[in-house]
Amino acid sequence: MSVNEYEASVVIKSGAELLLSASSDPRSYEGCAAVKANVSAALELMAQALENFEAGVSGPNRSIGLVQDLRRVADDLAGK
Repeated sequence: MSVNEYEASVVIKSGAELLLSASSDPRSYEGCAAVKANVSAALELMAQALENFEAGVSGPNRSIGLVQDLRRVADDLAGK
């Protein structure tokens, strides 16, 4: 199955909305470690995607700070 960048971004947004909804469950702490690991991995992949998008645009890389921030949060969630 192949999706374009817009479709992928909709999936990410929908997943975040589902995660927000699930986190309101009183049992949500049970999967907290796994959630942190998955969110960390997702943030790292989003940082890579942002780098890829910026690489395709001529001119200065305006997102380098955002990429660094995403990776910093991903590392914090992963306990690195």
